[in-house]
Amino acid sequence: MTLVRSVSLRRILDSRGNPTVEADVLTDSGGFGRAAAPSGASTGEYEAIELPAGEAIASARQHAIPRLVDEVHAGNQREVDAALRGADGTDDFSTIGANSAVAISMAAAKAGADVLGAPLFQHLGGTFRGDGFPTPLGNVLGGGEHAKAATHIQEFLAVPHGAPNVAEAVFANAAVHDRIGELLDERDLPAGKGDEGAWAPAVTDAEAFDIVAAATDDVAADVGFDVAVGLDVAASELYDADAEVYRYGDVERTPAEQVDYIAGLVDEYDLAYVEDPVEEDDFDGFADLTDRVGDRTVLCGDDLFVTNVDRLQRGVDEGAGNAILVKPNQIGTLSDAVDAVELATRNGLDAVVSHRSGETEDTTIAHLAVATGAPFIKTGTVGGERTAKLNELIRIAEDAV
Repeated sequence: MTLVRSVSLRRILDSRGNPTVEADVLTDSGGFGRAAAPSGASTGEYEAIELPAGEAIASARQHAIPRLVDEVHAGNQREVDAALRGADGTDDFSTIGANSAVAISMAAAKAGADVLGAPLFQHLGGTFRGDGFPTPLGNVLGGGEHAKAATHIQEFLAVPHGAPNVAEAVFANAAVHDRIGELLDERDLPAGKGDEGAWAPAVTDAEAFDIVAAATDDVAADVGFDVAVGLDVAASELYDADAEVYRYGDVERTPAEQVDYIAGLVDEYDLAYVEDPVEEDDFDGFADLTDRVGDRTVLCGDDLFVTNVDRLQRGVDEGAGNAILVKPNQIGTLSDAVDAVELATRNGLDAVVSHRSGETEDTTIAHLAVATGAPFIKTGTVGGERTAKLNELIRIAEDAV
């Protein structure tokens, strides 16, 4: 009853106005799923390959769709994703593109759920564990690859880890974003917004820490629970491999100094979360930082792990990090993303399911975070493509009661 009857692909816009791939999957019993691939600006060297949308669609029509239609069942995610892997024939989806692959993978999952008449999070295998929910990490201020004229550190995050429920956490992050806007006005600091809706003022990293810390403290006092500060350093974007230094404008730091710098920030600002504190090949530096502050904060690998179980296993073996960022389009299929979560969980690492800077209204990652029991989800705080995920989390929380 879930045999794939048709797969349609089209170009649509992502939140940056760039073309991306959307897939529709229809089953023989009328089950329907639609999903769209996001796209990253700050991308890791080891990510699966995203092809230009038109090229990805043409290649998927030639190689993947014939292996799916009347051949696999949308209700069997492993079968769908194995067919996509087989059709591509490479380790990095360089034939059909990870963007076409992930769109089809997610659409098939939705079609399978539709046949069952079940929410996607239930179809994917779980619900909220106990009374918990994924804590949303909200990008509230930043620069880097998301806004080049702003801070060197790419994202300053609100972390409402004291929130009693997902709705309160979502609204707390939005309140921090709003409060930062007020503080910028009070200081006469004009600011646009970056790709993910975060404020992007032309301030130093030190000024940004001051503003974000003040905003989280103010909101915590208002809501009555702890709202901490987190970072996505995106250190690979700051690293000059030829000179072997991290460049923060005119300031240069050696790899050892970078580790000292991040450890000092954890101490000074009681950071609850730090993503990509060192560049994507520095497993030793990540392990050193984990030894020093890993008992006090979440140290998450994005470019380090790229949702890849082989790189994650190396991190586990070397003690590099205590969390992994999980982006389905970074690896190509939902099955691969779930495998990364499961490997992390077995080894005591947290999973952080994440959006990308170029997003769509697709809400699959909200369901994936719930289905896998991920303790964190990164979605941004404002903007229709970001709030789509947050509002879906609120709905899922009601369904799971």
